[in-house]
Amino acid sequence: MIPLVLILLVSFLPPFSAAAETGYKATPAEPVLEEDSELGPVWSGHPVGFCLLTHEDRQYVAFYDDQRRMTVAARRVHETPWQYTRLPQTLGWDSHNSIAMAVDNEGYLHLAGNMHCVPLICFRTERPHDIQTFQQVKQMVGREERRVTYPKFFQGPGGELIFTYRDGGSGAGNQILNVYDAGKRAWRRLLDAPLTHGQGEMNAYFDNLRRDQGGVYHLCWVWRDTPDCATNHDVCYARSRDLVHWERSDGGPLKVPITHKTCEIVDPVPVHGGLINGNARLGFDGQRRPVISYHKYDENGHTQVYNARLEEGGWKVRKVSDWDYRWEFSGGGSISFEIAVSPIEADAEGRLTQAFHHPRAGSGRWLLDAKTLTPVETLPPIRRAPLALGKVVSSIPGMQVRWAEDSGSSRQLGTYYLLRWETLSANRDRPREGTPPAPSMLRALKFRRSSE
Repeated sequence: MIPLVLILLVSFLPPFSAAAETGYKATPAEPVLEEDSELGPVWSGHPVGFCLLTHEDRQYVAFYDDQRRMTVAARRVHETPWQYTRLPQTLGWDSHNSIAMAVDNEGYLHLAGNMHCVPLICFRTERPHDIQTFQQVKQMVGREERRVTYPKFFQGPGGELIFTYRDGGSGAGNQILNVYDAGKRAWRRLLDAPLTHGQGEMNAYFDNLRRDQGGVYHLCWVWRDTPDCATNHDVCYARSRDLVHWERSDGGPLKVPITHKTCEIVDPVPVHGGLINGNARLGFDGQRRPVISYHKYDENGHTQVYNARLEEGGWKVRKVSDWDYRWEFSGGGSISFEIAVSPIEADAEGRLTQAFHHPRAGSGRWLLDAKTLTPVETLPPIRRAPLALGKVVSSIPGMQVRWAEDSGSSRQLGTYYLLRWETLSANRDRPREGTPPAPSMLRALKFRRSSE
């Protein structure tokens, strides 16, 4: 429901899924490409998050074109021609400046993006579904909107539109939640205070909110003390049924704003302990118990994946991997991730899998023991796109394939859409020397899950 918008902002790897719908196969069948629609050339000097939104019978894509101009395209699903509009925003060299979109209950489009510790940049259409009528919204609420980063839209418990963002900077920030009144066409604070408050000493980096089958929202995060990504620490957890009243895993209340002194710490990983924002992920096991997955350094200084599950008596932390490798990361700005880990997923029979990527071990899935959460078998990845589409087309050295998942969903059972384009790697948000690379082609791809 919420797109992943953390350090990387966009997938650097072929999309994979942790669990198959019909069990496990030694060689999972590749999805079938049903449609390949070109949207146009886009900026390729560095990665930044684009947005694909499929809503009912319409589809919207927000991206930066080959001149780095913020652009929105729209069409009815299955129609080849796209309509385009450009918004008065131009991308610099910052990979944080992703774009987020949503449709409210009246059909109006909302868009936010091109922000990294700058005043709020947000647009809304004047007519439902009509991208030609986007107008800039100068303010939502009018306070805590001067240093905005990581915009996300998602649906609240009553179907209302929620907008969240970080106010402040890395190492000194707070998480804000707004709610939209579609009848009044106005935003207001969902909470009287920030959800989390760094008290000028740190900020919380969230994973996506996950809503369970009972309607409860679950949240995990890590704290970070400075712009140096090595200063991440402490894996934390909270939950809420209405996004207003929050509680610990034992049901005890959490007063908002949640601070480092008042939060529930699942694993007290220290600063420089191998923990990084973007790789702390929340999933559920076969009994719908929350499981937080992350990595940290083990007793030998190697980077290992750990799973922390809420069990009777509290959180139980178990090491999953056994790698002889240390991913040493530090500094500020956007970086390329050497290691990626997905949330745990459960199929209909309760079997658990977890996807991973490692510079030496490659990409795959662990089939986990349901009791111990330790691997019993390593399986091939289940790819969201055929392997051939993961190969770089550009002849420019250093180019990599980028993917963006659909923040909406297809109405056709068994089908889904992805965006694909190519860029150079992250560059710590600094300009590159020399002539920028030639643009790459942005494509909207429709896939059907193979029945084999």
